[in-house]
Amino acid sequence: MGNGFEYLDIVFLALIAGFIGFRLWSVLGQRTGHEQSQDPLARPKTNPGDDNVVPLPGRADPVAFPGDENIPGLTAVQLADRGFEPAQFIEGARWAYELIVGAFAKGDEAALRPLVAPDVFAGFSSVIARRKAAGHTVEETIVALREAKIERAAMVGRNAEITVRFVADVIAVTRDGGGNVVDGHPTAVRELSDVWTFARDTRSRDPNWTLIATAPTT
Repeated sequence: MGNGFEYLDIVFLALIAGFIGFRLWSVLGQRTGHEQSQDPLARPKTNPGDDNVVPLPGRADPVAFPGDENIPGLTAVQLADRGFEPAQFIEGARWAYELIVGAFAKGDEAALRPLVAPDVFAGFSSVIARRKAAGHTVEETIVALREAKIERAAMVGRNAEITVRFVADVIAVTRDGGGNVVDGHPTAVRELSDVWTFARDTRSRDPNWTLIATAPTT
């Protein structure tokens, strides 16, 4: 009996480890090289700081969920990738959003690099370098991610590109080297709205999506 319970414990722990490893693998995407001219996550002065998809097996028909019919270009993506599942895509995009925002606030370039396209990474890295040069640190907490909604989709050659609007309640503050607040507030919750575009090669065996563009909205 004792050996049996130990065996079950080992199997259970292995399943947990496998699931965590799979989620981490699924959030890493290919780089695409699309241009990103502006600072990623650039926001007004009062707002500092600054998937993922695991597709299902092939389907005979495009997947649909409420509101699909109003999303420009989504049918073309579904036809190009019969494994595309909008609900799973959004779940992965939400997870990626939290990972990327957190890594950017911390200045964790190693965590950012595999999640974003090279030009987007260059934008993040530039902002992080300016912060370091100024001796500033950013603390950003996502209190609630209230919305993650596909706004549009398109096929660009063999690449699927999907744009998602995120609306989040955050607490963000920038401090100087002495710990003094130079922007934001350490306890005030603010609403931030961003539009991010993800892409993947629909002919690739890799199911992962890469962040290729970001823009704040008003």
